[in-house]
Amino acid sequence: MASTVKHNQSVPYTSRRSAVYGTHYMVSSTQPLANQAGVRILEQGGNAADAAVAVAAAINLAEPFSTGIGGDCFCLFYSAKDRTIRGLNGSGRAPSALTIDILKDRFGITGDEVPARSVHAVTVPGAAAGWVDTVEAFGSGKVTLAEVLQPAIEMCEEGVPVGELTSPFWRDAAEHLKKASPHAHELLIHGQGPLPGQVFRNPTLANTFRRLASEGKRGFYQGTVADAIVEAVQSKGGVLTHKDLAAHTTTFDEPISYEYRGHRLHECAPNGSGLVALIALGVLEQLEAQGVVTEMEHNSAEYLHLVIEILRIAFADARQFICDPAFGDVPVQQMLSPGYLKQRAQLFDPSKAAVDVKHGSPLGGSDTVYFTVVDKDGNACSFINSLYHGFGSGIVPRGCGFALHDRGALFRLDPTHPNCLEPSKRPYHTIIPAMVTKGGELFMSYGIMGGYNQPQAHVQVLLNMVVFGMNPQQALDSPRISILVDEEGVVAVEEGVDGEVVDRLRQMGHNVKVEVGLQRSMFGRGQVIRRTVDAAAGVQVLIAGSDPRSDGQAVGR
Repeated sequence: MASTVKHNQSVPYTSRRSAVYGTHYMVSSTQPLANQAGVRILEQGGNAADAAVAVAAAINLAEPFSTGIGGDCFCLFYSAKDRTIRGLNGSGRAPSALTIDILKDRFGITGDEVPARSVHAVTVPGAAAGWVDTVEAFGSGKVTLAEVLQPAIEMCEEGVPVGELTSPFWRDAAEHLKKASPHAHELLIHGQGPLPGQVFRNPTLANTFRRLASEGKRGFYQGTVADAIVEAVQSKGGVLTHKDLAAHTTTFDEPISYEYRGHRLHECAPNGSGLVALIALGVLEQLEAQGVVTEMEHNSAEYLHLVIEILRIAFADARQFICDPAFGDVPVQQMLSPGYLKQRAQLFDPSKAAVDVKHGSPLGGSDTVYFTVVDKDGNACSFINSLYHGFGSGIVPRGCGFALHDRGALFRLDPTHPNCLEPSKRPYHTIIPAMVTKGGELFMSYGIMGGYNQPQAHVQVLLNMVVFGMNPQQALDSPRISILVDEEGVVAVEEGVDGEVVDRLRQMGHNVKVEVGLQRSMFGRGQVIRRTVDAAAGVQVLIAGSDPRSDGQAVGR
């Protein structure tokens, strides 16, 4: 019996636009004007890492409900010179005085998790340090941090017109912002989220960037910005202190990876959730090796059932074991071992949905932006920056121009759980950049944002390209599915999937919810840059796609 998913060399044209090609560099993000900040830095001699930070800062202005310096970041950097990938973990830690007992006894918090969008979900923002460390560790050395941040500073002062798909999400989150902070006006226009085409300026954010540019990390984690953060949090009953901010550090972690059909997918190590995608690929490979998976058509009921089930298996393990590795052992190698994956693959039933997938025993939300850059030398930076929910906690430090995230909402309040809340601990993280190499060479730099959807979309987009032969734009345009981790047993299916396929999935036992219109943003907003080499011409060729579920685009030269 054949053990492959059918490869269609003539995938029907379904894209709204064609892929973008270039030979010198490529930048792809959710905001076209932010791309220009990255292009400017590349033209000044910066590399992919420098440009990525320039884009991160610019998107903070253009899409502040999704991202910003008040949140966390992660990145993967591919060095073309030595063909290595390094990971940067720019996630922050819980306040040193915050415990489960304090939340329950002093603040009366009940339930299994820290309340989302509350002051108690505010962890130390890691993005500012992550930006500085990305430039210092991975940058070209030809541009300074001040030069990298200058395009965003100018954009903050001059303003940017708000995008068509950006506007409704900004407006939807405005009420939360106004209820959460007396300084909400810094991120609104006349008390409202902007309409498409309205110009938004943020001079206070420009001042925050200037402090970071001139003083480095000290300009954010100490001084007036730190004072404003602590005052904003403590005024609402939070326990974050100056000491917590000053103690923050970025970590550099060895990425984790799994090779599928000669393509090695690289993800950031835990506390990130990239392990979900790797486990899913490993289970799929086991099913193919056993002949359980036979040839099937793309986005057929049989194929989507397969994708749903391998992701359910992967999530069951990840949600149980992923935590801050400084506080507990995350058995990554055991969960990716052939023997364990073979054992987990036995849970797959090709005819019906699993009712309740339990985690194995390997030891014996969301608003985010993702963007990616590949430079003229073939270096790549896969970068993601997030506030978690729209405008995060909604708390705006006075005179700073940004909102604080609520990533601590992912902590568990069960003291026996590996991801339980503890002082100075990092929570389980949903934001994950990704890269794929083939034979050690960069194959693509990519990512798809969207809370728990992210590893699910990583798998689907990778299979679209590796198995079904799609180009980056086709791979992103193709309708996706997403298991709703917070809604037990529910699977969201994007409009565009055939109605008969949806009916068949329901017959197989899946609780399917079809999502249309703006709700399609739940399937993520991705960016992909694929790298090849034209041997005859002796140059690299970069092929990029940008997700139609956002206002983004890819731009290259």
